[in-house]
Amino acid sequence: MADEAAIDYTLNNPDTLTKYKTAAQISHKVLEAVTGWCVEGAKILSLCQRGDKLLEEEVAKVYKGKKISKGISHPTTVSPSSYVTPYTPLATDAEEAAAALKANEPVKIQLGAQIDGLGTIVCDTILVKSDRTKDGEVSGREADLMLATYYANELLLRLMIPPGLLASGTEEEKKKAAAEKRLTQTKISQMVETVVKSYDCNLVEGTTSWLFERNEIEGKKKIVLNPPDKEGKTEGNPEIGDVWGVEIGASLGAGKVKTLDQRPTLHRRTTITYQLKRPSSRQTLSEIVKKFGNFPFSLRQLDDERAAKVGVVECVRSNVLRQYEVVTDKDNAPVARLLTTIAITKNGIVRLGAPPALDLSRYKSDKKIADEQILKVLEQPTARSTGAKGKNKKKKKKPAKKSTEEEEEDSSEED
Repeated sequence: MADEAAIDYTLNNPDTLTKYKTAAQISHKVLEAVTGWCVEGAKILSLCQRGDKLLEEEVAKVYKGKKISKGISHPTTVSPSSYVTPYTPLATDAEEAAAALKANEPVKIQLGAQIDGLGTIVCDTILVKSDRTKDGEVSGREADLMLATYYANELLLRLMIPPGLLASGTEEEKKKAAAEKRLTQTKISQMVETVVKSYDCNLVEGTTSWLFERNEIEGKKKIVLNPPDKEGKTEGNPEIGDVWGVEIGASLGAGKVKTLDQRPTLHRRTTITYQLKRPSSRQTLSEIVKKFGNFPFSLRQLDDERAAKVGVVECVRSNVLRQYEVVTDKDNAPVARLLTTIAITKNGIVRLGAPPALDLSRYKSDKKIADEQILKVLEQPTARSTGAKGKNKKKKKKPAKKSTEEEEEDSSEED
């Protein structure tokens, strides 16, 4: 096997993008399946278990016989209406295990797969199926929330594009565009919040997008929207060759959050080493390292859930593991959240793991975005079409405008 140090894991290596795309295909397939299972009365625990089982089955089908790591980059989580963070209950906690979905509530589904340590994570918000929302129109505050989140996400993705990357015109005009000053964290937050407030919603405080690296979903760069304090500062800028997990969260409340007095069930290994004292702690950590590496996991994924609940205590206390607190909207208001894994290439953004595009024809609101600057940004493409699919110059009937996904697919072919 080739020495890992000699393998190029940047986007300069076509194999890297292929692995990301393979992981994304799995994530999309499982997301679609879990979405279909989300009906009124469905048990959240069962949805998470079934999602993880399908992730494992699909991962097992790819890169067979290859000596590379592969698995789940984020366990299946299903977060009810007011929950902000990913939620995954345990079978050994009777009350939480009984939690079920309610009709019409916005539910956040988050999950992901990884191939050779290259992970894609995707989160989508859906309205739980009922007679009222099965196939018909969605209106009122539910529609406001979904539209606010969708357009805020589309704006943020465009703001991730480095200045001048998709500029057209003369070389002088391109150089001028590339030299433009980057937007500050404050300006980005203000623009995204303007979109959300257009629908009488608020941006969830502390919503953070992270740089993804091999075996790492919280890299050296981050973008923090609506930071709650001075600690929540943006660090670094998106650049060509980066892979990011871009997140957006909107609330029908004030956007403030609170931590529930509830057992955290989602954890992730840190880079800190510590000589654990308890045999149970060492055994739990050993299983975690073997199964999940540095990716997030749920305690329910470990062999003995009850033993794991005990074993992680010392690991968390010594900072060997990070626990993700259960966070909800402070007003218990409905929250919607989206997470898209993107690659930034010379031709723009490639959406690797992305929630399905919202069917805008179904969502009816009397509110709309009025800010001209933002509307102008939303009209811009996220990728340059390379023309790889359309070299026939013979004039034909003018086609419909390409979707964003088609533009990005074209652009990724020549990266």
